[in-house]
Amino acid sequence: MSKPVMLCADSTCDLSPQLKERFHVVTCPLHVVLEDKVYDDGVNMMPDDIYAVYAQKKVLPKTAAANAAEYMEFFKPYLDDGYEIVYISLGSALSVSHTNCRMAAAECDGVYVVDSCNLSTGSGLLVLEAADRIAAGMPAAQVAEEVQALVSKSHASFVVDTLEFLHKGGRCSALAMLGANLLQLKPCIEVDTAACGKMDVGKKYRGSLEKSLQQYVQDKLEGRTDIRRNRVFITHSGISEERLNLVKEAVESYNLFDEIFITRAGCTISAHCGPNTLGVLFMTK
Repeated sequence: MSKPVMLCADSTCDLSPQLKERFHVVTCPLHVVLEDKVYDDGVNMMPDDIYAVYAQKKVLPKTAAANAAEYMEFFKPYLDDGYEIVYISLGSALSVSHTNCRMAAAECDGVYVVDSCNLSTGSGLLVLEAADRIAAGMPAAQVAEEVQALVSKSHASFVVDTLEFLHKGGRCSALAMLGANLLQLKPCIEVDTAACGKMDVGKKYRGSLEKSLQQYVQDKLEGRTDIRRNRVFITHSGISEERLNLVKEAVESYNLFDEIFITRAGCTISAHCGPNTLGVLFMTK
């Protein structure tokens, strides 16, 4: 008889507390280093804390992975209680968290690590795929194998309102930021799962954020016949209710999804992209 399975993930999967409770998911917090102090993402550091410090001091935090010892400590109580663990990590091209998690898993029996090759609810979609399989009674090793095979089917992208945070974090030149601001460009950041989560710049939308978000939803959803209907995420880094409702109504108008989950991104996405970043994330067949 197979052992019970505990589903775990990096905090960067950006699932809400309600979704973690519903799908029986436990997350391990990654770290946020701000002004020489280390915080845990979503525990004692929230995105609005980052924005407040930046507004006052123009200082952004650095993000840091959990180390192998911390992962082993995280695994131990579940293993001691007789569980096997399926662990969905942040994409290996984005952080050493996946490598550290695998190192820790190698020292334990019954821990199966999946490289999501993704971030935020792009990883979250895979977590929920794992949850569905665990609920159906599938053993941990098979869950991990099947979810790893689904990585390329998880589609994550985000429209960024301002390049200020990307520039401040060294991911965008001053000239590119100035040009985008002058031309009112809102770039779409695409996650490349074939490159284990590497991020590329896709289409650049021009005009107001509202207009850009509507066009973005149209580009992602119109005419699609390959989308899985079960769920979609609208994930944002802090945005007005009016803009959020605009996007939700646009997504609903295509009548493609059984459930629409609205979630707020944690510190990792927020620190890199800043407020008013928003993505529509879904699985394909």
